[in-house]
Amino acid sequence: MRRLTLALLSGAYICISLMIAILAWRIGGGAGAGLAALVGTLGLCFAAQGVIARMGQQGALAGEIEAVREAHLILAGEIDKIQSRLTDVVETTAEDALRRSEEIYSEVQLLEDVVQHMGERIEAQLSLQVDRAEAEAVSPQASALLQTVRAALDAGRVDLYLQAVVSLPQRRTQFYESFSRLRDETGRVLMPAEFLSVAEPGGLVAAIDNLLLFRCVQIVRRLAGQDRKIGIFCNISLASLGDEDFFPPFMEFMAANRDLSDSVIFELGQGPFNARGAIEARNMAKLADLGFRFSLDKVSDLDLDFQDLARADVGFVKIAAHLLIEQLEDHDGRLSLRSIPEIEAADLAALARRHGVELVVEKVESERQVVDILDLEIGLGQGHLFGEPRPIRDAVLAETQPPTDLIRATLLRRAG
Repeated sequence: MRRLTLALLSGAYICISLMIAILAWRIGGGAGAGLAALVGTLGLCFAAQGVIARMGQQGALAGEIEAVREAHLILAGEIDKIQSRLTDVVETTAEDALRRSEEIYSEVQLLEDVVQHMGERIEAQLSLQVDRAEAEAVSPQASALLQTVRAALDAGRVDLYLQAVVSLPQRRTQFYESFSRLRDETGRVLMPAEFLSVAEPGGLVAAIDNLLLFRCVQIVRRLAGQDRKIGIFCNISLASLGDEDFFPPFMEFMAANRDLSDSVIFELGQGPFNARGAIEARNMAKLADLGFRFSLDKVSDLDLDFQDLARADVGFVKIAAHLLIEQLEDHDGRLSLRSIPEIEAADLAALARRHGVELVVEKVESERQVVDILDLEIGLGQGHLFGEPRPIRDAVLAETQPPTDLIRATLLRRAG
């Protein structure tokens, strides 16, 4: 386009020059005058074009310089905005970090206060139990076992065992149930059947379960940090639910951990659940208001009122495999349960789900039992067939050890 314009201008210059040259020749100047006019006119035209072109280039350059200046001003403004935003982000991050540190510190302080309170109660219950044993002149074997239990608690030899609760038929781990185990000074594990006879009176088992409950919360917190969304069934005693001294700080601790409400399920037996009073029911409702659910185990009566269970925020009911299978009866080709013959056995799980309750078959020991469970369309199972209770690894246990150490220190300080 620029070449065409240059050619046209050149042609125009030549035409103008020829016209001036002819004019000069015709007015009598002769051929020399005409030639001189031609050359002069061409020179002037091209000189004028050069001047005009340089002026245009200077104007364009000035425009570009002005555009660069404007762009520089805009860039400087954006840099100022970015620096301001970075300053805001740094200040906000610092404030968030400080707030989080304060929250963690408050949570640790709350945990220490609650555990210290629980340690005092354990120490008092231990002393009461020993006094009762001496007053009632129990057998030497029971007295020795009582001393072993007390020594295990004094030394913090209370371990956490977990057993998997799996989905059926896939057999994938969906939950864990926690169990407490005591160890004597030789390292021998004391099973519940061995120490319950002396630990249960006076609420000692409840104190042990409460200690393990705090450890369960820490384990769930650790799993959540690893993006493992697996829940844990934690035993809670009726005595703890009705203890007006213990429950308020415990409730405060659970409120601080309410983000774990989908992962921590409080479990108590069917008998204690049916025997709960107004105080226990009210405290269960407070935990439910935080989003926590409950589970019933040690079920002996299958005639369950699922509507009542739903009102009490019970989300799980565990039934022993042998009890469930022994209840099966065939009535004219219709499989039902002896204690609730009015409904088909295969409809029990569906009836429970309609009320938001999931059935779990526990103490599963054989593959034959699994077949019967699947016929009943129950989706969760637990038992030695799927894995025995296993102790938490030492590395993980060490992370949840401070509460136990605090209780032990409290007991030793008061005992000494």
